[in-house]
Amino acid sequence: MTHRPAAAARRAAGLLLATCAMLAPTATPAAGAVAPPECIVPAKPGGGFDLTCKLARAALPLVAPASPPMQVSYLPGGIGAVAYNTLITQRAAEPDTLVAFSGGSLLALAQGKFGTYGIDDVRWVGTLGADYGVIAVRADSPYRTLRDLVRALAADPSRVVFAAGGTIGNQDWMKAALVARAAGVDFKRFRFIGVEGGGEAFTALRAGFVQAVSGDASEAVAQLGMGQVRLLAVLSEARLPGRLAAVPTAREQGYDIVWEIARGVYMGPQVAPADYRRWVDRLARLQASPAFAALREQAGLFPFDRHGDALAAYVRERVARYHALARDIGLGR
Repeated sequence: MTHRPAAAARRAAGLLLATCAMLAPTATPAAGAVAPPECIVPAKPGGGFDLTCKLARAALPLVAPASPPMQVSYLPGGIGAVAYNTLITQRAAEPDTLVAFSGGSLLALAQGKFGTYGIDDVRWVGTLGADYGVIAVRADSPYRTLRDLVRALAADPSRVVFAAGGTIGNQDWMKAALVARAAGVDFKRFRFIGVEGGGEAFTALRAGFVQAVSGDASEAVAQLGMGQVRLLAVLSEARLPGRLAAVPTAREQGYDIVWEIARGVYMGPQVAPADYRRWVDRLARLQASPAFAALREQAGLFPFDRHGDALAAYVRERVARYHALARDIGLGR
């Protein structure tokens, strides 16, 4: 697989996104009806974006009991890019329209994959939780620790094939690339198969088509119950609670690899300040709710609270970090 130069990617993305934005439908409520709040999933049903919007829908009654039920809609394309551009160009002032984002969205923004728009072209509202990266192998794999896997990569990169959702440059690929870098292996030399989502990656692992998966903790919890997968590391700063408490971090094993996946929502750039503050306040109050904590745990996410200006600052810091990381690994300029 080869990497397209960054400038060409931006031009191609801009043309694609402009076309998709013009074709994207918008909902129009009947005359006199109160439009329900909407959370746009910038992908097909299933996956982390869908989980974010459905968690928001389930949690909204906790802080806005009089609100109409939240509507969840789908606008796939470009790992969130089509929805990002559509909101900015067509739905910029809608007071009750949210769009889900993740750490993967921020990585795509850092690489210019959202066309001409940047992080200051939307309003960042708040997070609902976070996920973390994991490195997994089959339960019968000879690699019992992350160090075993790194040593195998260093000895012969062709012996280890990673599977992950997405393509070169996305966050699951990036996790695998960081493990390869720890082994002294250039990203062009390690072997990677991109599939449609984490579920397919774990299916390929269980079938023996690949030797490792770089995925997410929320996906991994479901896999553990099948008894066919071993987790070598979680890519968090400290061990995670619950069923993953026994899994060591990469840092514990001598590798400074952390991959945090914030999950939250943003709004259009022309939303009235009062409406923006109303949604920021709702998400802030959710984070203090024990009932919401239970919903978040059921969704497989972990506590992570940023909202309003604090979230905007976090986004700015992460995008700068991801831009530097992509350049350091060899993607872009």
